[in-house]
Amino acid sequence: MILTGVPPINRLKKALSMQRKRICFGLLLSLNTFSSWAEQRNDCIPVNPAVTRSAVYGSPDHFTGRVRVDALFKADRDISVSAACVTFAPGARSAWHTHPAGQRLIVTSGTGLTQQEGQPVQVIHPGDVIFCPPGVRHWHGAAPGSAMTHLAVTGVVNGHSVNWMEKVTDEQYHAR
Repeated sequence: MILTGVPPINRLKKALSMQRKRICFGLLLSLNTFSSWAEQRNDCIPVNPAVTRSAVYGSPDHFTGRVRVDALFKADRDISVSAACVTFAPGARSAWHTHPAGQRLIVTSGTGLTQQEGQPVQVIHPGDVIFCPPGVRHWHGAAPGSAMTHLAVTGVVNGHSVNWMEKVTDEQYHAR
């Protein structure tokens, strides 16, 4: 760009000013274009904040003792599993049950117990990963003297994730 009739120092100032305006306009245009592109693509990672979820207590029909269930996510069209953080008070446990698509439990704190029908009761600790195969009858819960929390990742088939059965008796729970 050539400016005539303006002293050289003023021409330089004016040229720099115009250059800054072009840069600013270009940046604004780029940001607006990027923002529109991101909105159109809608590919931002969705975040489900903890404050939007609520905990429930396990039904006395399916649990013995106090059990808190914090649902993390439900199965949907993208992934056919659900997840929950489940905390058992000392001595609390699930009823016997099966899962049509299986389940994985990851113990995050405390000491727990689990049993597959026909097998001995097993003690579980933080870091242990338990695989409950599809259709296999089992139960899990806290040890008598310790609370236990596990992350439960459960497969879902046709909207169904668990088949509840009778409660675990005290004799079954204390058998070793």
